[in-house]
Amino acid sequence: MRWKDRLILLGLSILGAFAFAVLALSRGEPVGAIWILIATLSIYMIGYRYYSYFIAYKAFEINDNNPTPAHKFYNGLDYVPTNKWVLFGHHFASISGAGPLVGPVLAAQMGYLPGTLWILLGVVLAGAVQDMVVLTISMRKGGKSLGQIAREELGKVGGFITLLVIYSILIILLAVLGLVVIKALAESPWGTFSVFMTIPIAMLMGIYMWHIRPGAVLQSFIFGVVALLISLYVGRLVAQHETLGKVFTLSEPQLAIALMVYGFFASVLPVWLLLAPRDYLSTFLKLGTIILIAIAVAIANPEIKMPAFTQYAFTGYGPVWKGDLFPFLFITIACGAVSGFHALISSGTSPKMLDKEGHVRLVGYGGMLGESLVAIMALIAAVSMEPGLYFAINSPASEIGKTVQEAAQKISSWGFYITPEYLEEIARKIEEPTILSRTGGAPALAIGMALIFAKITGEALLAFWYHFAILFEAVFILTTIDTGTRVGRYILQDLLSGVSSAFRDYRNLWVNVLTSGITVAGWGYFLYVGVIDPYGGIKTLWPLFGISNQLLATTALVVATVYMVNNGKLKYAWITGLPALFLAINTISAGLIRVFHPDKAIGFLAQAEFLKNAIISNTLPATIPSVEIAHRVIFNNYVNAFMAILYVSLVLCVIAIALYRVFVVVRKSS
Repeated sequence: MRWKDRLILLGLSILGAFAFAVLALSRGEPVGAIWILIATLSIYMIGYRYYSYFIAYKAFEINDNNPTPAHKFYNGLDYVPTNKWVLFGHHFASISGAGPLVGPVLAAQMGYLPGTLWILLGVVLAGAVQDMVVLTISMRKGGKSLGQIAREELGKVGGFITLLVIYSILIILLAVLGLVVIKALAESPWGTFSVFMTIPIAMLMGIYMWHIRPGAVLQSFIFGVVALLISLYVGRLVAQHETLGKVFTLSEPQLAIALMVYGFFASVLPVWLLLAPRDYLSTFLKLGTIILIAIAVAIANPEIKMPAFTQYAFTGYGPVWKGDLFPFLFITIACGAVSGFHALISSGTSPKMLDKEGHVRLVGYGGMLGESLVAIMALIAAVSMEPGLYFAINSPASEIGKTVQEAAQKISSWGFYITPEYLEEIARKIEEPTILSRTGGAPALAIGMALIFAKITGEALLAFWYHFAILFEAVFILTTIDTGTRVGRYILQDLLSGVSSAFRDYRNLWVNVLTSGITVAGWGYFLYVGVIDPYGGIKTLWPLFGISNQLLATTALVVATVYMVNNGKLKYAWITGLPALFLAINTISAGLIRVFHPDKAIGFLAQAEFLKNAIISNTLPATIPSVEIAHRVIFNNYVNAFMAILYVSLVLCVIAIALYRVFVVVRKSS
């Protein structure tokens, strides 16, 4: 390392350490959000400039002279050499779904410090490492999926179990992401029109970049941004138009069907026509908004209103969600720190589009840092609003009541003083009928973003910024649906390749149509049933979202560790082995606690037993309106318990097989 690099590293370390000290040691005195921003940028620069370089060039010996799969297997459909910035846009847009927007907002219940530490340390040491390492391994193996890699490294049994885990979890993840999109766009013609317009805009960009002016990224980018801004403006006019407003005012079931149709075609069409340019376009809306928030934080330096640790960090019984700091914080904040879904993108579309090996740092590690920045901005938006306002938005009506008077009284009794007048004032300023119990994290993030922007532009624009943030969230999440469906098609082809060798041919149109259709039908079924039935479909499996996603990350890191051992990189196996160990301990613990915890607010089996006794004694809680619904909720708890135990068991099998493989290799080499 040169003296210049050492001095930069020393300077960044001192700056980051000082910012962390301010955040960790401040008690009672005002703390500005800019210190979170300084700590974030310092640790990101250290991670990208030094740690990612070490992994890429020391552990994997990256060499741009090696041909990538995009060149070796070019087919104009999936394998297409792509400009590194376009690919960065595609990868970032594909991995950035609901997680980095919602998870940090919900985790703010514990205080600002636990979430900040996990996001920053988790991404540099685990999340970005997973994304880049899996991307590199897949690239070295011809663009193979994580399931295929597992089959080669763990054997047929380990590979089949991994594929089964991956595909079933992916179906749940895509249905959850789809539900979040639908909740954001339902009955919103402005949002629906603007999001719809990204499809033809992206297709025009793709045709221009790949066929009219190959490589003309800047020109198509300018066109895309201008067209997107125009569509945002026109979207408001469409919403106000008597006829067009009705056309783009879609119900939740209608949006579910539209989302399935879009997911199918996005999975089948060539990546250059829709997927890559749409994600590239969405990236600039996403990153542009996040950079604007960061600039607003740097200028306004909003005060962090939430304490470093709330009482719920110690009791585990908060109004937003129930569970102890360990292990539940680490599954509440999934994307933003580490996410198993990313491993599917890193071994799905992205490795088939890399132009040079050296691009893995920007695409894999850099893309994940971009998503982590989103999570940090979401956390800042949540902790810089009044804590009383935060809990009013995120707590269910069963906790705070249904009127502003009840909510203000209840929340103030927790130590977070708020008045009914203030709650009504915020609702009026964002032009919404109420802000009470807008659970799920997305509305809280939108209000938090709007309040930060309003510090610069004035409160007269608060309503505009709020509705812009809602649109931003919908576009953010939607781009994971298309890539996720395409990745699901790859994985299903891998699973069915044992039945017929025809499924190994990614160029076979009819195979692509069949596997895409099955994948869409899988997540589409859970999504559609979930929007028409509050106790069915994906709403049944919602509690498994965080656990299953982190179990998937555990699996990916375990497979990557075995790959490194099998390929003579034992001395570097700690790079993925240590984060795999932490995630395994944390997530398996979370899964078992959710099943067997004796408190009905946390444990699946305890809640089922409580409702059974309530039926017998005729004392059903107010949230369960009938005996029939009670029986359905009991059944849902048993399903969740079974699925949690199944996933934990399968991942433990993968870990056991991996340990045996490592033992064999180490014994042979000794």
